[in-house]
Amino acid sequence: MPQLKVKSLEMRTPQATKTAVMVIGGAEDKVHGREILRTFVSRSGAGNGHITIIPSASREPSIIGGRYIRIFEEMGAKKVEILDIRERDQCKDSYIQASLENCTGVFLTGGDQLRLCGVLSDTPAMDIIRQRVRSGQLTVAGTSAGAAVMGHHMIAGGGSGESPNRSLVDMATGLALIPEVIVDQHFHNRNRMVRLMSALAAHPDRLGIGIDEDTCAMFERDGWLQVLGKGSVTIVDPTEVTHTNEPHVGATEPLNIHNLRLHLLSHGDRYHMYQRTVLPAVYRVSS
Repeated sequence: MPQLKVKSLEMRTPQATKTAVMVIGGAEDKVHGREILRTFVSRSGAGNGHITIIPSASREPSIIGGRYIRIFEEMGAKKVEILDIRERDQCKDSYIQASLENCTGVFLTGGDQLRLCGVLSDTPAMDIIRQRVRSGQLTVAGTSAGAAVMGHHMIAGGGSGESPNRSLVDMATGLALIPEVIVDQHFHNRNRMVRLMSALAAHPDRLGIGIDEDTCAMFERDGWLQVLGKGSVTIVDPTEVTHTNEPHVGATEPLNIHNLRLHLLSHGDRYHMYQRTVLPAVYRVSS
């Protein structure tokens, strides 16, 4: 009987794929173990990796980009470069497009997600990134603002610490690398549960992903996400919601949402985005 149980768990355990989309809640460890950044370099080809850093969200792109260059070079990546894209027209440059066609990893830094989308959305550069991610040729990581842009619907800003209401969250269009999700970052650190629920009340066909600092939701191409890091990933699933008053109330009136499903995941836990199933780390069978 124990052997049958182990075999069943082996069949359920998702197998890692080479490339991934890594959604980081911000403030990832850059000094000590640096597990999340090491995983990004590994998924980007390790010693053969060609990593392109896009710091367009930042007000100081050369400073923040330079810091990541040093980190990724220390980790042994073969080539690391910054694409300092500040204007949309730059996305048509042959040099930028060639870099994105040939690199094995793209890293989107923190800053302002509206600035990042304003530069990249609906450009040839973004088309290249999205196509290569979908074909399994490219690993992409985004931290903080770089995480917020991952869905089609994006949280652009808002408040915290109030009852859920429509005015609590400002929505915009993201970069749609994982169009099915709405991401919020610095999640428990900045008390953002309520604003994520407010966003989902308006978009109940999406999956809410709240990611703490120094924590990553790593999305595999087979639909599984795995949690890395020191904090939690919160999954807010509105699939079975039976009622919300969101279309019928004023902007500052309290929202109601009935029958939300909630999962709190920690390091090693996995969640299947389409099957809506959880695989706890404790039950995973070591390879």
